[in-house]
Amino acid sequence: MPTTAGARVAKPDAGVRTIEHGDGGTPEVFRLMAEQGVAFCPTLAAGGAAKRESFKAALAAGVTMCFGGDVGVFPHGDNVRELELMVSYGMGVVPALVSATSGNARIFHLEERLGSIRPGLLADLIAVDGDPTRDISALRRVRLVMKGGAMVRQP
Repeated sequence: MPTTAGARVAKPDAGVRTIEHGDGGTPEVFRLMAEQGVAFCPTLAAGGAAKRESFKAALAAGVTMCFGGDVGVFPHGDNVRELELMVSYGMGVVPALVSATSGNARIFHLEERLGSIRPGLLADLIAVDGDPTRDISALRRVRLVMKGGAMVRQP
């Protein structure tokens, strides 16, 4: 979050859909973000105690969470680390999964192209060993990958 003042004026009608990082976010700023419909992409995998506290404050304020991470902070392919942190810091497993799928699609106005499984949408899917709605780490055990409806990887 660049500044607390900067986040106070962030509004969707001004083109602002998300605030990234948010280390300096306050309960007041997160309340305003929730009221304005501005989502929060916390980038928790970038580390730091401030991130944990700001994330908890944003959750408490009811801010919509966006899923994303700082590429380069962790190896490519380890993106599930962000979801694991979101859950370990207090977000429910299902809401975390929604943030990475239909939630992000909705935030970025792409829900008519991706984010859910229905006819006509891009078919980027994974199958995992286990139930990620009960154990988010099941996402580390990918068994099948489809991109655009074509098989990319299978056992």
